[in-house]
Parts: sequence; structure tokens; C-alpha cells
Amino acid sequence: MPADIQDTAAPVKPHRAARIEDWFQQWRANRGVAKGLVPQVIPFRGLGTTSSVRVLARVVLASRPTATDRTPRKIRGWRSFTSAPVPFAQVAVHADGQSVTVTADRGGVVDTTLEMSLEPGWHDVWLSVGDSMASRGRVFVVSDDQEIGVVCDVDDTIMVTALPRPLLAAWNSFVRDEHARRPVPGMAVLLERIVRDYPGCPVVYLSTGAWNVQPTITRFLKRHLYPMGALLLTDWGPTPDRLFRSGREHKHTSLERLAHDFPGVRWILIGDDGQHDETLYRDFAHSHPEQVRAVAIRELLAPEALLAGGRSHRNRTDDPDSIPWVSASNGAGLAAELARLGVLEWPAHSPE
Repeated sequence: MPADIQDTAAPVKPHRAARIEDWFQQWRANRGVAKGLVPQVIPFRGLGTTSSVRVLARVVLASRPTATDRTPRKIRGWRSFTSAPVPFAQVAVHADGQSVTVTADRGGVVDTTLEMSLEPGWHDVWLSVGDSMASRGRVFVVSDDQEIGVVCDVDDTIMVTALPRPLLAAWNSFVRDEHARRPVPGMAVLLERIVRDYPGCPVVYLSTGAWNVQPTITRFLKRHLYPMGALLLTDWGPTPDRLFRSGREHKHTSLERLAHDFPGVRWILIGDDGQHDETLYRDFAHSHPEQVRAVAIRELLAPEALLAGGRSHRNRTDDPDSIPWVSASNGAGLAAELARLGVLEWPAHSPE
């Protein structure tokens, strides 16, 4: 077996389901290598500060590039789910003349923070495994004096997915591509207005979806003209200490990490009332009031709420009084409400 694909013992005994999954993934990796597949890095957009960056990627097995390929072959559609991950792959990361080697996790996911000095803005990051062709990723470096950022949910906030219904979620994830997904009206314009009003504003798309769907979501964002930003997803399957992974815990942990990594940034939190966004944002606003600029909740339409399993029906009397909290059924309504409260500027053609 190549040195880049190897068994690694966990320091503590993981859950039985996790051990079964690890065995199965290692078997798939060995079988793939025997068939001539090679490790390939699928880079994700990351973000960071002027002194450190968070690099995100996933290592899977793919067909060996031909002599005419100038870049690694893209993995699309159902292949992003069936491609075997490479557990504990050694990944070389190159950025701004600096190089470092990091180790992927048991699912082939790279999520690491690297200490390096970079100027604010977008930067290229090159990632490779062994002598494989390097893949280009991107990281957004936030300025030290940046005051505003955006965290935006994906499912039923910027695209209609009805994710809580398992069968519909499977259909959306495995069968339908980004061309068939419906964007929520006005949300792309809302995010563009925020980025325009607050130059240098980092945009973070936060979802409970699996890393496998990252290429699909990225193409959807590009197709519908959403501003480019980091995408924080999670992994499916068991964890070392539990049978099922918690999407709510993933969002909570991601928000807490953003608060820690960017203590000077106040976040505009955008979500919907079909899952746990309202409760998560309220709790985050209570624990970090100085780091929340506003909360914008998209109200699901009646048919969408039915498919999503209903609305949260949360009592809004306990919202933090000092934080603007708005809701509307689409991006235009949210933008108008945020402008009314002074979070956004009114367009030049609109009355004050």
C-alpha cells in the first residue's frame, strides 16, 4: 500500500459503528489502489486572519490523470458520494511561498489552521498528496480592522431543499444537480448588498450538509451570482463517540469557532425558521452579544414549511434587545427590514 494510504490507530477506542465504518473505508481505499486509482485532493474555500488561515479539503481516490490533463479531473454528481475517501492521507499545502504537510482525518477531510502571514483578500492554496497533481484551493484573509461578517445558512435559506425530509434530502443530494435546485428569491442580492455596504466583509456559508455536496453547492452559488465565500459543511456517518453526527452541534461549534478566530468581527446571521437556526442564533447572540450585528430569518412559505416538517414556532420575546432581529419571506424583504433598522444602506433610488 502506498505510504499516503495507511492505517492509523486512534488514541481512544471509538464507537463500534465508527470502527465498522473505518474498516469499510480502509477496505475501499485498498481496493481502489489495487484498481489503479490515485489520491486526489478536492479543495474547499477557507478563511483566516493575517497571521493564520484555515485550510479545508477532502482527499478521495480518483482515476489517474492522463498526459493531456492540465488540472485534476473534477468529480461530479453521484461520484462525489461514491468516491472512496483516503483516511489519514499526508497532504502537502503550499501558499505564498510557504509549505507544510498536514494529515487528513479518518474520513479524508483536511481541516487545519496554518500559521502564515498573508495580506487581506483571496489567496491561492495548492494541495497535493505524494506526487499527484496539485489542486488549487482558495482562502479569504480577513483584515485585522474588519468589523462586519456574514454567516448564511444554505438549505431553505438560499436554496429550497426541504432537507429535514429524508427522502427529499436524498433526492436532492444524490439525483438532482444544481440546475434543478430553486434559489430563494432575492437572497443573492441581499448578500451582495451586505458585501457592498461593508467592503472586505467575509462571507461564510454554514450548512449541515455533507462535504460530498460541496462541489454542487459551490456551482449553485456561482450560477446564481452569490458572493464567493467559505463553505463550512460536516461529514456523514458515525463519530468516534456516537452513532449519528449532530448537524445542530456542527453549526453551534462552527459559530463558536468563528467567534474565537475573529473576535473583532460582528456577524450578520442569516437563516430560516424551518430548522434550528433561530434557536442557535439566539443562543449565540446571548453568549456573544458584542459579536452579533443582526439576525435575519427567512420565513418559509406554507408549502415549504410543510415539506420541511413545520416551523420552529419560537417565542421571540427572549431575543436580545440590543440586536436587530428581522424576518421576511425572501431576500428583498430582509434587505428592506435591515435597511429600516440601519444595518444596510437604503438604495439610492429608495426613499429614506
